[in-house]
Amino acid sequence: MLSAKARREEIYHLAVTTGLASVEELSARFEVTASTIRRDLALLNGQGRLARTYGGAMAMGAHPEASLRQRTGEAFEQKHAIARWAASVIRPGENILLDAGSTVGALAHELRNFDPLSVTTPGINTLQELADSEGIEVDCLGGRLRTLSQSFVGPLAEAALERMSFDRVFLGADAVTAEDGICEADHAQTRLKELMARRGSVVYLLADSAKLGLRPFHAWARLALPWTLVTDDGADPEQVQKFRDAGVEVQVAAVGGAASTTSAEAAS
Repeated sequence: MLSAKARREEIYHLAVTTGLASVEELSARFEVTASTIRRDLALLNGQGRLARTYGGAMAMGAHPEASLRQRTGEAFEQKHAIARWAASVIRPGENILLDAGSTVGALAHELRNFDPLSVTTPGINTLQELADSEGIEVDCLGGRLRTLSQSFVGPLAEAALERMSFDRVFLGADAVTAEDGICEADHAQTRLKELMARRGSVVYLLADSAKLGLRPFHAWARLALPWTLVTDDGADPEQVQKFRDAGVEVQVAAVGGAASTTSAEAAS
């Protein structure tokens, strides 16, 4: 069993690399009582290393990028509405590229019973979603693993892309603006997304409404027209209009399962 000091260091490491950690999960992982974990969190909080949250803790002063684990629980209904719309445009037998990320991961979930389909991805969550899908052929873009995003990036992934082409490419983003395109926390990610977009006949960016118009980071990928933004019906109409004015097609997925609207329908 770990010493108390070693356990606290491991708790801090988990909070930095995998995101929000709950008392219950930490208690089970380290085989100690919930009270012991709460004392550990209180000490780490007193040292200014962790911020206490309801039922758990998250790192202070860590990378501002949210982990995949954190993002999966955010805007859950919106992401799955977007994923359902995206799944509806895919046809049997197509060869598609799925980016890493929580929204594209939701799309992978929608595709589990698709047959036949060829999928390429750098995302571990997508690999896990489709691992048992007999009708889907899955290829992984290998490379350097980014722990926070649970995805592969770098020269190896980029070199593999140069040998591929796709019927449809589905990208995710930390944020997106009409002026500058995709905003990410890491330049390796924006580079890979640019290359992904170049390899697809049709390109979709899946981004829930909370991501539109934001600039949380300083790494950008501008997509060449034409491409399609797929968002949810909570999007600010002014933000949506900015994308349309920039020549981007916009698809709005209704949360709750109603029909989506195209940019042309919404503008009429």
